Amino acid sequence: MIGETKDAGFQIGVARTIPFPAATVWEFVAGAEGQAVWLGPGAALTAAKGAPYRTESGISGEVRSFHEHDRIRLTWRPPGGDHETTVQVTVRPVAGDRATLRFHQERLSGPDERAEQRAHWQAVLESVTEALSRSGKRS
Repeated sequence: MIGETKDAGFQIGVARTIPFPAATVWEFVAGAEGQAVWLGPGAALTAAKGAPYRTESGISGEVRSFHEHDRIRLTWRPPGGDHETTVQVTVRPVAGDRATLRFHQERLSGPDERAEQRAHWQAVLESVTEALSRSGKRS
C-alpha cells in the first residue's frame, strides 16, 4: 500500500525548497517562534535527548535527537491519541542560498492518518515559509 513500510508502518514526508539560507531556516525551526509554527504554541524543545514537551493544544512527546543545523527527531502524540508517531524535521542547504525543509512522520496508524498528516505538514510548510517571508530574514 502507498506510504506503508515494513519497519515504520505508514509514513509521510513533505519537503519544500525555500528562498532562505539553511542557517536562517534552522534558526527559525529550532527556535521558540518556529516551534510554535510547526509544532504548536507552547512547544519548548530542548536539545536534551528524552526531554519532554507539550503544546497548548495537548500534542506531547519527547526529543529523540537534536542535531544542530541538521535535524530534530521527536515523538508526537495528539491529544487523546492512542499511539505515538515519530516526526523528523530536517534542513538542508541548496545552491543559491536556499534550503530544503522536510517533515517526515512515521508509525502512522493507516492511510487515513497518513492523508491527514500529509495535509497538516503541507500547511506547516506554507506557514513556515510565510513566517520567514514576514520576518524579512535572508541571512
